[in-house]
Amino acid sequence: MKVTVVGGGPAGLYFSYLLQRDHPEFQIRVFERNSRDATFGFGVVFSDNALEFLRHDDEDTYRYLKPHLESWPDLKIVHKDQVMLIDGIGLAAIGRLELLQLLQRRCEQVGVQLSFNSALFQSPLDQHKADLVVAADGVSSALRRVYASTLGSTESRLKNPFIWYGTTKLFDCLSLTFRENADGVFCAHHYPYNKKMSTFIIETDAATFNNAGFENLSAQATRDYCERVFASDLEGRPLISNFSTWRRFPQIWNECWSAGNLVLLGDAAHTAHFSIGSGTRLAMEDANALFKSIKAFPNNLATALKDYQKIRQPVVRKLVNAAKRSARWYEQMSVLVRSLEPRDFACSYMTRTGRVDEERLKKIAPKFMSSYRSPGA
Repeated sequence: MKVTVVGGGPAGLYFSYLLQRDHPEFQIRVFERNSRDATFGFGVVFSDNALEFLRHDDEDTYRYLKPHLESWPDLKIVHKDQVMLIDGIGLAAIGRLELLQLLQRRCEQVGVQLSFNSALFQSPLDQHKADLVVAADGVSSALRRVYASTLGSTESRLKNPFIWYGTTKLFDCLSLTFRENADGVFCAHHYPYNKKMSTFIIETDAATFNNAGFENLSAQATRDYCERVFASDLEGRPLISNFSTWRRFPQIWNECWSAGNLVLLGDAAHTAHFSIGSGTRLAMEDANALFKSIKAFPNNLATALKDYQKIRQPVVRKLVNAAKRSARWYEQMSVLVRSLEPRDFACSYMTRTGRVDEERLKKIAPKFMSSYRSPGA
């Protein structure tokens, strides 16, 4: 089988590795538009059980990645200068570039051909001349847009602007820090992803964005402004830009995940707001699911692609819906920051998606809930 994978992110690389590992006779080639060492953003985060599918299905890769992850057992929420520790929320992070490099090596070890600085993204599907074409080319997938009507593609933008920085200030866990100034309310999602760097994503609402005049500020002025908002948290460390600009999160969904011999993976198929920390996890789980479906139907690609969607799409839909509810919570954060006291605010955050109620949170984070429910504690 000849397989063309368009996009060298976690989804495309991991799928290619799995398929080539089990089928060394296949010709698998990954085309990536950027250079080998290029990446946007900084670290990516996983929930404690996000890589459990790896431990179960691919323990060798789990052991390969595990030493490179920064992990911690708790989550912090900072509101009105009070730190709320949410116990039992295990999380882990890794630099996005490091993850890509690890997966690139994995691919090359089994014989996958990697092509960088590729212009293939703009080529019509019929020019790829492959038995299977995997669109793993992300949010702006050129292949998805060519076949948008067949795939039932929809795309919209959430309301809140966000900007993705890094910093040399090392934090001890994933934290959500809320700050307010004369222009409005800001939230920083920050966490360490190696021994030297932390991710520092800043989100705000539309009103605050307009009040601060970000639309007309230069990149340097924007960074200076954000450093002032979070000065006490950064402790004098600068924010570091990597093509950091204000964006509004894209909501991508496709009713069909394949068209002919084209199949979608990861952000090309769906997106989930970063506040639930599942984008990379979903991409790698997609890759694993597609691989397993092809393994189950090795002689019938059409059936394999249908099986992939049948098994995977309902799972992803639940997480995407939870992510939408989480995003709506952030769109109301100005009201919540001003109206709720720290413990109530933290509980509101933890139950924002509807997947966790107070009773379940008591089991997950017993220390926090004991404090939350104890008057005067």
